[in-house]
Amino acid sequence: MPLIDFILNIAGLLLWLNWLAINFDPLARATAASLIGTLRKADPSGPKRWKFLAGLLALLYFRAVIYWQLGSAVNWTPRLDLGFVELSFRSDYFGRMLLFSLFSFALTLGIFYLWLILLSAANDKVPDTDPLQKMVRLHLRWIEGWPRVIRILLPFLIGGLLWAALHPLLSRLAIVPPTKSTIQLIEQAALIGIGTYLALKFLIVGILLLHIINSYVYLGNHPFWGFINVTARNLLYPISWLPLQIGRVDFLPLIGIAFVFFVTHLPATKFYVDKLSRFLPF
Repeated sequence: MPLIDFILNIAGLLLWLNWLAINFDPLARATAASLIGTLRKADPSGPKRWKFLAGLLALLYFRAVIYWQLGSAVNWTPRLDLGFVELSFRSDYFGRMLLFSLFSFALTLGIFYLWLILLSAANDKVPDTDPLQKMVRLHLRWIEGWPRVIRILLPFLIGGLLWAALHPLLSRLAIVPPTKSTIQLIEQAALIGIGTYLALKFLIVGILLLHIINSYVYLGNHPFWGFINVTARNLLYPISWLPLQIGRVDFLPLIGIAFVFFVTHLPATKFYVDKLSRFLPF
């Protein structure tokens, strides 16, 4: 069931991206005053944007029905991993399954935009001639002009604020224990905000691994590989001063991967989280 939920979340994400992609179509937004506005599409009607959004909403609703029907039969308890916290939902209540369906997709969508924010901040100086970086900026056009520090802190702020806003609902549904004070809720929100960055490890490790492969195996000059190499160099910039290149062999990406796993699986991190959990019960 977790695998099915993951696949359905990816399908939902594709529907969301198709819904947004029509806004990025220059022919769809062009006016007759411009040269491109005088062009005609082969299909004047074009794709119906609302169909993608309707498909997404239908997916989230009907999978909740399926989870509700099958959850008890297969003894499945849906869970959401929020980094330092894991939320469990009872599958024998349809309302809980609908809430889980919405939250599960929202988490996938949040991770996707978290990855985009990292790519935006890391490749801040990459020109728009790079098609992939240009696509990243189109998705983040509302915040692309913000200072890099603000963009980096944005996941922490949004994660914490969402937890503070949703905690009363989760507490009322007995998904999390109630807080004893406002200070405790703020501390929980801060911990959730920090936990959002743990989802970056998959993207960082993936980019560095692809960079290593492309460094020693010629895979062509497709823009994708240029984007991977530039992004990997920018991610490794803070430790680029380390003398880790021996001949033609560069160990810097491997050190970067090891560093990511060390930080995200740091025993001290789990120790302090366990200590905090005594004072910040979830």
